[in-house]
Amino acid sequence: MSSLQALCSGLPLRPLPENRGRQAGVPHAPVRTPGLSPEEKQLALRNSLRYFPPDVQELLAPEFAQELQLYGHIYMYRFCPDIEMRAYPIEQYPCQTKVAAAIMHMIMNNLDPAVAQFPQELVTYGGNGQVFSNWAQFWLTMFYLSKMTEEQTLVMYSGHPLGLFPSSRSAPRLVITNGMVIPNYSSRTEYEKLFALGVTMYGQMTAGSYCYIGPQGIVHGTVLTMLNAARRYLGIEDLAGKVFVTSGLGGMSGAQAKAAVIVGCIGVIAEVDKAALEKRHKQGWLMEVTDSLDRCIQRLREARKKKEVLSLGYHGNVVALWERLVHELDTTGECLVDLGSDQTSCHNPFNGGYYPVQLSFTEAQSLMASNPAVFKDLVQESLRRQVSAINRLAEEKFFFWDYGNAFLLEAQRAGADVEKKGAGRTEFRYPSYVQHIMGDIFSQGFGPFRWVCTSGDPQDLAVTDELATSVLEEAIADGVKVSVKLQYMDNIRWIREAARHRLVVGSQARILYSDQKGRVAIAVAINQAIACRRIKAPVVLSRDHHDVSGTDSPFRETSNIYDGSAFCADMAVQNFVGDACRGATWVALHNGGGVGWGEVINGGFGLVLDGTPEAEGRARLMLSWDVSNGVARRCWSGNQKAYEIICQTMQENSSLVVTLPHKVEDERVLQQALQL
Repeated sequence: MSSLQALCSGLPLRPLPENRGRQAGVPHAPVRTPGLSPEEKQLALRNSLRYFPPDVQELLAPEFAQELQLYGHIYMYRFCPDIEMRAYPIEQYPCQTKVAAAIMHMIMNNLDPAVAQFPQELVTYGGNGQVFSNWAQFWLTMFYLSKMTEEQTLVMYSGHPLGLFPSSRSAPRLVITNGMVIPNYSSRTEYEKLFALGVTMYGQMTAGSYCYIGPQGIVHGTVLTMLNAARRYLGIEDLAGKVFVTSGLGGMSGAQAKAAVIVGCIGVIAEVDKAALEKRHKQGWLMEVTDSLDRCIQRLREARKKKEVLSLGYHGNVVALWERLVHELDTTGECLVDLGSDQTSCHNPFNGGYYPVQLSFTEAQSLMASNPAVFKDLVQESLRRQVSAINRLAEEKFFFWDYGNAFLLEAQRAGADVEKKGAGRTEFRYPSYVQHIMGDIFSQGFGPFRWVCTSGDPQDLAVTDELATSVLEEAIADGVKVSVKLQYMDNIRWIREAARHRLVVGSQARILYSDQKGRVAIAVAINQAIACRRIKAPVVLSRDHHDVSGTDSPFRETSNIYDGSAFCADMAVQNFVGDACRGATWVALHNGGGVGWGEVINGGFGLVLDGTPEAEGRARLMLSWDVSNGVARRCWSGNQKAYEIICQTMQENSSLVVTLPHKVEDERVLQQALQL
C-alpha cells in the first residue's frame, strides 16, 4: 500500500509497480472504438511512452499496445496507485503551500471509488468525464503540486501536466484547459482519435477541473428543478402522490432517487446497469428495487394511492418502462405519471451513454465494440420508440422536460418526432429545464455554489451549514424580492434536508443555489470562521460549471437566450479569464460537458479560503464577477429579470457600469425597414 508521501514522489520507476491490470469487482468504462490507422496506433504508443525513460520502454510498450487494442485507450493500469483513493485531510499531504494540498484533496476525491463512475479509467461521471487521460499524468501532477510554491503556476493541457512555471503570488496556482480543439475538428469522430492518441481529453464539467462533489450536486439541482416544475406545470407546492419517471442511476444521474424522496414524491428510475443500481441501493439513496415491470407498476399504483414517499429502481430499460406506461393508459385510461425526464448520458449515445431497448446490457456492450454502425442504428431506433411513448403520455396531463443531457438533440438526429413548429434552433417539442424551469433563476444570478471542508471533518461542514443558513435567513429578514425570497427559502430547506439525508459521498462538501450577494456573504462568513478557528482547515469554494456565467451551451445553459448569441462562447471564455484575474486559486476551461463534445464551452474555478484578509478580498472580487458576467449577458440579450438585477447592482456598486439594451417598442419599425 502506497503512502501519500510516495504518491507525491513522482512516477514509480525503480522498481516498476506490479502490473495488476484491470481490477475485478469495480465498474469499468466501455471499450472505446477510435478507429486508428496503423500509423496512428504507433503514434498513440509513442505518445504514451514519452512519459518514461528508455530503459523501461521495451517492457511497457507491449502492455500499452495491448490496452489500446483491448480497450481503445492507453490508461496505464500498471500505474494505478495501490492506495485507498479518497480525499485525505489537508494536513496529511506533503506540500510547500496549503493551496496545493487543497488541490490534491480535490483530485483524489474525484477518483474515489465511492465517487467516481469508472475509477480505474479515471472517469468521474457521465461515462467519459476524465480527471486525467492516463495514470502517468496523475503521478506527475501530484509530484508537481507537492513541490509547488506560491510563486509558481501548474499548467494542465487536457490532463497532461505541462509543468510548473514562474508566476506571481496573485496569479492562479493552477490553469486547466480540456479539449480545446480547433472548431473545425471538434467532432465526435475526431475526438475519439485524439483521445486515443493521448493529446486531448473530455473533462465533462467538474471532472477535469477537480471540483466534483459526488452526486450531492445533482441531487440539489434535481430537487430545485422538481420543486419549480411542480409550481409551473402542476400548480402545486406539495408533490405527495405525484409520480416522476426518469432513467439513470450511474454518476450524476444517481441523484434522482434521493431527490425524489427529499421533495416527497414517487420517483421511478430505470437503470440497465445492475452494479449502478445496487450501488445506490446500498448507499440508501434507492429505497426499493425490482426487475419486474409488473411489480414496478403495482408498486407505483400502491404508492400513488397512499401518497407514499418512494424511490423505486427498475432494473431494465427505460424505453420498456415508458411503453408499459402507455399500455396502462391505453387499457385502463389511467395516466400513472405526472412528471418525466431523462438522465442517460446522451452526450455520448453510441459509446455507453445510452443503451438500446432491443439489447441486454451485456449484449449492448459487446455490440458497441464489435459493430458500432449496427449499434448506432439500434440506439436511434430506441430513441424514436422512447419519444413515441412520451408523446402519447403527453397527450394527457403529463409534463416532460429535457434535462440538458442532449436527449432531445440526439432524438432529433435519430428522426424522432420532437420538432416544434415555428421554433428556433434551440427549441424542441418539449422544453429544456433551463428554458422553462431554471432559466429565470439563472437570470437572477442564482446557480450551484459549493464548498469543500478540506479538514475532512463533518463538524466543519456542520458549521458551514449553520453559517450559510444564517446568511440566507438574515437576507430574507432584511427584505428581498418575492422571487428571491422563494429561492432562499428553498435553499434553507435544502441545507436542512441535506444534513438529515446524509448526502455527503466523498469529501465533506455542500452545495446550494445562491445569487451574487448570497455567495459573497457566505464566503465571507466561512473565511471569518476559519480565521477564528471555528473551522479547523481551509475551505475550497467552487461551483458547477453549469451556472449563470460559466457555460455557453445552446441546448442547455443558454437555451433561453434568443438574440442569436446562444451559439457564441464569449461569456464562458471571459468568465475563465476574469476569474483568473480576480483571485481564483485555479481556473478551468473545457470543450464539452453535459450536452457533449463540440456542443458547449464551459469553465469553472476553485478558490481557497484560509481565513486571511487577502482571501476575503479575493472572494468578494472574484465571486461578484463570476455571477455578474452572466447576468449582464442575459440582460443584453433582452431578459427582463436580468435587466432588473443589473440595474440594482449598478446602483449598489458604482464601479460596475454595464451597457443596457433598448427595446424596439414598435415592431413596424423593423417591418417597414425590411420592406424598403
